[in-house]
Amino acid sequence: MKERVSLMLAVCWVVAVVFAAGVCFAGGHEAAQKPDPDQVIEMLKAGNARFVSGKAAYPNQDAARLRLAGTENQGNHAYATVISCSDSRVPVELIFDAGVMDIFVVRVAGNVCDVDEIGSIEYGLAHVNTPVLVVLGHTQCGAVTAVTHAIHGTGHALERNIPPLVDNIKPAVERAMAMHPDAHGDEVIPFATEENIWQGIEDLFMASPASRELVKSAKVKVMGAMYDVSTGKVSWLPASKTLEILRKVEADPKRAMDAMAGGGH
Repeated sequence: MKERVSLMLAVCWVVAVVFAAGVCFAGGHEAAQKPDPDQVIEMLKAGNARFVSGKAAYPNQDAARLRLAGTENQGNHAYATVISCSDSRVPVELIFDAGVMDIFVVRVAGNVCDVDEIGSIEYGLAHVNTPVLVVLGHTQCGAVTAVTHAIHGTGHALERNIPPLVDNIKPAVERAMAMHPDAHGDEVIPFATEENIWQGIEDLFMASPASRELVKSAKVKVMGAMYDVSTGKVSWLPASKTLEILRKVEADPKRAMDAMAGGGH
């Protein structure tokens, strides 16, 4: 009788272990624990420091990582969502010394946040479960330059789909001009480029209740940053400004209120 009880207990123990293993392992691989937002920001800063110093480690780029990508959900691994400009001088994974399944990247001219980009960001934050969003501007941005020239009346003809693509940048340029009245001509472009980062964050918060809630619940941090194409260095903008923009949007009656899509989507 004692032997039978012992056997039953042993079987139960084995079943419990197998069940626990099934919870911890997806597709035969242990799910990675996501770092918290502050840890992710430090990882991005460290990666950029390696890139700038010429000591990049080129992590997660080997055959084993590719095999893992073929079996794992990216949501188990990606630690940051980054929206950046499409400019070829801004290779996102390289400048943060990251690899496959590390960064969920959204790229568009002028790093603007409009419908397609905001939907992609929502996917990165809510489904890929990245703890950080970086809105990454860069020096010598052609989109900001084009909008600035257009406002100054010195622009040139553009293909029909470009103006509606970059119209989100116009408020940023106008704000930069008002804030820096002593800046003339192209002198305003660096100021406008930074304002365009803040404009992107505001546009995101205005259109995405889901993103606002993730930030308010401290599950996600939204950071603005500027990449210098001539040095490779990323400069981080104050996190307090993001929270200031969030408070402004929360008081705006025009902000979107329904986080989820309707109509059975």
